[in-house]
Amino acid sequence: MAGETESFTDKIEEKFHDHNSDSDSYSDSDDDSKKKPSAFASKVKNVYRLFGRDRPVHKVLGGGKPADILLWRNKRCTGMALGAGTALWVFFELMQYHLITLACHLMILSLAALFLWSNASVFIHKSPLQIPHIQIPQECVLEVASVLRVEINQMLTVLRDIGTGRDIKQFLTVVAGLWVISVIGSWFNFLTLFYLFYLSLFTLPLVYEKHEDQVDAMAEKAMIEIKKQYAVLDAKVLSQIPIAGFKKD
Repeated sequence: MAGETESFTDKIEEKFHDHNSDSDSYSDSDDDSKKKPSAFASKVKNVYRLFGRDRPVHKVLGGGKPADILLWRNKRCTGMALGAGTALWVFFELMQYHLITLACHLMILSLAALFLWSNASVFIHKSPLQIPHIQIPQECVLEVASVLRVEINQMLTVLRDIGTGRDIKQFLTVVAGLWVISVIGSWFNFLTLFYLFYLSLFTLPLVYEKHEDQVDAMAEKAMIEIKKQYAVLDAKVLSQIPIAGFKKD
């Protein structure tokens, strides 16, 4: 039993290492009639990249000004955005002020100011404010609804497959992810958790861009080890569980 498990895990490791080289050799056959690959593509050839990335981090983040801000290319804008977010978090935490309460109070003050100015303009002989008529375009709503519909349908399909017991690997992955989120959520309140996520947007992409080779190498080793451990778990435990409609990858 142990020998079969070791040989099975060895095959997984070989397939994992050879995956990028196979895809690269297939694409190289058509490169003679096409233009030369980019510098980044030639650099990452035969190299494992996190999440299957085949473009620079700046392009993955969308490029343009948002990517410049997240990667500290525009330090002034990055400092302003990070400082504003930190100031809001400190304000809410120290003053014990709630976001919904603040939003309601700001709306009350805005409506009161507009209402008073509209009525006082008659007595002070000033023209009332011209409040623009704002409407949400129907096309925008339909486009957002279409994108949400696709994502929700995919999520429902995943939940159905898990509920029917068809994919035990997916079931374990979702359960582990929800458990990790529940543990992290018990450490912080929602506002602090949101601020940590906001802070990570300005730190993790920058650190990864500067040390992407080391991070990708560590990620490759971690993925190989995870596949080995899952293969052992599948051979010793999961394959012994009788599940209707169970399918193996």
